[in-house]
Amino acid sequence: MGRNNLITIGVILAVLGAAALIWQGVSYTKRDTLVNVGGVKLTADTQKTLPLSPILGGLALAGGVGAIVMGARKA
Repeated sequence: MGRNNLITIGVILAVLGAAALIWQGVSYTKRDTLVNVGGVKLTADTQKTLPLSPILGGLALAGGVGAIVMGARKA
């Protein structure tokens, strides 16, 4: 793996890890159809949250920093 590739992967990991630590979850809206009779359609929106573990965010951040350091040292 080349030096630039390792640094690029490290930056991506560090950014994703920092984002996981800052937001700690991704929210989205799920739309369910309750009744669909003829021309009448009743729906309900439900707010869902996908939690992101701070441990995984910290590991990704640390791995990213480590990859950047290793890429910078590799000559």
